[in-house]
Amino acid sequence: MGVCRVGPLGLYAAVVLIWGSTWIAIKYQLTVSPELAVAYRFVLAAVILMVYCKIRKLPMRYSRRDHAFMALMGLCLFSLNYVMVYMAEIWLTSGLLAVVFSAIVIMNMVNGAIFFKRRPETRTIIGAVIGLGGICVIFAPDLARFDLAAGGSFGLIIALVSCYVASLGNMASARNQASGIPVMQANAYGMMYGSIMLVAYILVSGQPIIFDTSPSFLIALVYLSVLGSVLAFGFYLTLLGRIGPDRAAYSSVMFPVVALAISTFAEGFVWHANIILGVGLTLVGNVVILSRRKRIATVAITPVMPVGTASTASRPPRNIDMPTNPPAAMVGALPCKGDVS
Repeated sequence: MGVCRVGPLGLYAAVVLIWGSTWIAIKYQLTVSPELAVAYRFVLAAVILMVYCKIRKLPMRYSRRDHAFMALMGLCLFSLNYVMVYMAEIWLTSGLLAVVFSAIVIMNMVNGAIFFKRRPETRTIIGAVIGLGGICVIFAPDLARFDLAAGGSFGLIIALVSCYVASLGNMASARNQASGIPVMQANAYGMMYGSIMLVAYILVSGQPIIFDTSPSFLIALVYLSVLGSVLAFGFYLTLLGRIGPDRAAYSSVMFPVVALAISTFAEGFVWHANIILGVGLTLVGNVVILSRRKRIATVAITPVMPVGTASTASRPPRNIDMPTNPPAAMVGALPCKGDVS
């Protein structure tokens, strides 16, 4: 699908714009249960990806261990976390949920250090703190009205667990890419496994199978499956493999900003002082995290002296500044040909 030809900034922008707008489509999916809505979305997405891989004759044979990690990714990214997010919305406002889920930036930093021994860069930490602060400023009224006694504590726990489950899915994807599994095939299998597990749960729980045939539901389903799942997850997980899970996860901080921008035109949303300040902070954090820092390596060069001249030991080595590329975002990650991190 040409993902390898898209640069990191292009991938980042596509993820933010697509996932920042999916809330519109999700509103039209609420005519069925959360489990059914998520199942329909990822069953269709899995079928699309499997057919695409078959038509392109992409390699689909992997070891049992690889399939286990793709199934883990499917459970965490394409099944369990989405159901828990829908459940959390029963007790939490969308604004508070956005604040909680933006914590995936921190969780990815922690999990990246645990599973990949990868220390986050100082600028990533600073940018994340600024961005998370901006989200809290934007949704300050929601935070002020939050009541733990009114079922809010349960909703908050579910939202935090959902966020951490999604972070584990990010780690599984990073492992798959480090093992040489392309994002397209990993997503095809991951969505297939996630859908199977979700459908099995629905059947065991005895839920009635309801399918809404209204045009609004069908259009929303196609949008969420094709753009919100096939394309957006392909872009995001490719980005994760290139720049690391901590920096890629900052896109979650930008989703509410895009949603507010769309709501301004679609619903007449009014921007107050706290929202303007919060958006400004998230944009500053965005610049801090995504800005490139050119590294200069000092290499000691000892000149080779011709025979018969003074010994090289009498001459100090001279230092030459040489620009170098930063190391790969993930240990063992396989970037697309021609990528420059």
